[in-house]
Amino acid sequence: MLNIDLHCHSTISDGLLTPTLLVNRAVQRGVKTLALTDHDDVAGLDEARQVANAQNIQLINGVEISVSWRGRTIHIVGLGIDPEYGPLKEGLKSIRDGRSQRAQSIAAELDRIGIKGSLEGAYKHVGERRLIGRTHFARFLVEYGYAKDVKSVFKKYLIKGKPGYAPHEWAALSDAVGWICESGGRAVIAHPARYKLGKNVLKDLFHDFRVLGGTAIEVITASHTPEQVLHFAQHAQENNFLASCGSDFHGPGESYFDLGQLPNLPAGCIPVWHDWKNVA
Repeated sequence: MLNIDLHCHSTISDGLLTPTLLVNRAVQRGVKTLALTDHDDVAGLDEARQVANAQNIQLINGVEISVSWRGRTIHIVGLGIDPEYGPLKEGLKSIRDGRSQRAQSIAAELDRIGIKGSLEGAYKHVGERRLIGRTHFARFLVEYGYAKDVKSVFKKYLIKGKPGYAPHEWAALSDAVGWICESGGRAVIAHPARYKLGKNVLKDLFHDFRVLGGTAIEVITASHTPEQVLHFAQHAQENNFLASCGSDFHGPGESYFDLGQLPNLPAGCIPVWHDWKNVA
């Protein structure tokens, strides 16, 4: 099992654990190198680093940026970023402002089918930073018995074609990759199988991403089946992408993988961390 996890979330975005508790859990589960990649926010990195330094675990500065590409929502993880880089900070703030607008649209859609009070209910599950996402609506819907768990809520209400879905225009792919690379980081396409792209569209995404400076894709992630892991390992090799891995951990009971539970990358993959110092 790998002792590296390069994709997880804290209460700064839509995780259940504070940055402190998240790092402590990673330590307890044998993780040696951890990237905190909250959605569209880097506010948890300072707290996480203090704990990581005390616990002798390497923390990688990370973020997961929401992107719109050809009418689809794509997530781009940034690893090794400079969280103080001005354009990155400004861009993330703009995305967070947009999240509030989308939340109102989601609430209106749910209200239309008779689910009242979802906006206020979702905000009760949001941390102090007030960054709201679909997961917070999902927790509200579980709390009030509309579905048995968060995963079921997404399938029933919050994905495209379902009654609680609200389209939204996120950052441009060029902007997100630019912010990451210009801040000294490495851009990674998160969980590529989740987008359900056809062969030609996936090829176009990889092309656009590479031209803009993207260099890696997630091969191992919680939502990839073993077959998809091998499939995207092959894509990584054919497209000269580095391979990343991450649990996409949000909290106990809500994630397919826990921290420290990742299998090794398939043979032939070049890890995204291959040239990082002191990575186990």
